[in-house]
Amino acid sequence: MSKFWSPFVKELVPYVPGEQPKLTNLVKLNTNENPYGPSPKALAAMQAELTDNLRLYPDPNGERLKRAVADYYHVRPDQVFVGNGSDEVLAHVFHGLFQHGKPLLFPDVTYSFYPVYCALYGIAYEAIALDDKFQIELADYARPNGGIIFPNPNAPTGCLLPLEAIERLLQKKPDSVVVVDEAYIDFGGESAIALVDRYPNLLVTQTLSKSRSLAGLRVGLAVGHPDLIEALERIKNSFNSYPLDRIAIAGAAAAFEDRAYFEQTCQQVIASREAVTVAMQALGFEVLPSAANFIFARHPQRDAAALAAGLREHGVIVRHFKQGRIEQFLRISIGAPEQNQALLDALKHIG
Repeated sequence: MSKFWSPFVKELVPYVPGEQPKLTNLVKLNTNENPYGPSPKALAAMQAELTDNLRLYPDPNGERLKRAVADYYHVRPDQVFVGNGSDEVLAHVFHGLFQHGKPLLFPDVTYSFYPVYCALYGIAYEAIALDDKFQIELADYARPNGGIIFPNPNAPTGCLLPLEAIERLLQKKPDSVVVVDEAYIDFGGESAIALVDRYPNLLVTQTLSKSRSLAGLRVGLAVGHPDLIEALERIKNSFNSYPLDRIAIAGAAAAFEDRAYFEQTCQQVIASREAVTVAMQALGFEVLPSAANFIFARHPQRDAAALAAGLREHGVIVRHFKQGRIEQFLRISIGAPEQNQALLDALKHIG
């Protein structure tokens, strides 16, 4: 703590990202990275940008990427916003769309960056409890609010809401901004982007870190009504006019254009998730239904913290949250088949 800090800084409790270990011989199943590499076309597009043009600023609006996203989702480019990872996009959402005096609503078990943004931007919030099956119950959100945000599938549970439930909420709360955070939607859900033309209060955010294997590139996006997008553009251009470099724009656009590779790797992850779920259940674990590239599991007779420690001793890292309702769960990323087998072998050994 320093006397030079602005007063609000000492009150902040920053987000804690998943561990990025320095050792290379670990089976890393703790941060939901894709086990399969980026599209070869994306890699080629990024290599092509390694020229003297790097002395020039990139397109501040990322138009090539916006067009690729718009083509993929059958929307207009003016309905697309792009930024430096979905976390930056979400930060602009909180700053530009949720400061209305009334509390923001989001689940009590969800992405832990949400309360951090609320503290950063001085936004009051209410955490709405998941039901006893750890599902989001959208009927509980039909109350006065300054906005609504939730991931779909939820994180860290992996549970999915059907599109019909989201549409019912939009119909009930036409005067509330509803943000659907779709970091994991490509692993088993239907995107709410299909609804943006009908509901001007809907904004959908996504990332290229998971299903498009570009966590190291840092690219995120939002799709919604042009009026919502304009708010994000105003925030962006008051903060950093060039959030995406030339390499990121080229690689991200090519990743959207390579649909065959994207669909193939998503299906591989989904198949592995189902196989790991069955194997974990055979070992006595309760596994919540997941539509993400991870599972959320607990064992009725084994402590989650002890399991995480035991797995680490066998070279397997998973994510353990110490939050009250979920302290007996482990979030386990889906890896390549050999990584998944190492997880299962380790669980059998420490059992």
